[in-house]
Amino acid sequence: QVQLVESGEGLVQPGGSLRLSCVASGLGIRSFGMGWFRQAPGKEREFIAGIHWSAATTYADSVKGRFTISRDNVKNTVYLQMNSLKPEDTAVYYCAARGSYTSVNSAAYAYWGQGTQVTVSS
Repeated sequence: QVQLVESGEGLVQPGGSLRLSCVASGLGIRSFGMGWFRQAPGKEREFIAGIHWSAATTYADSVKGRFTISRDNVKNTVYLQMNSLKPEDTAVYYCAARGSYTSVNSAAYAYWGQGTQVTVSS
């Protein structure tokens, strides 16, 4: 049974940093495309970062240069380092997995975590 468990939720001031973690069980992340998505109230879920099985990464323009996705194959964990946070980054953040390559399309993912709340506010 595949499980993705996110952690790292928090309240941070604008300009601050936060790191999210996604621990996977039931699959090996080195063989999967892993993605981070977020969903703000009243908005659609949006892709923000992904890492292919090859470790190549891709980012949404809205977070490029501020967020970094990485993984630790030994810990079977994917991370999202978020710097220079803005109020518009406030959302529930989700980790997701699909075969081999990441995708910007949320419907392409077979497995999802439960989400973790990030709030950016002064």
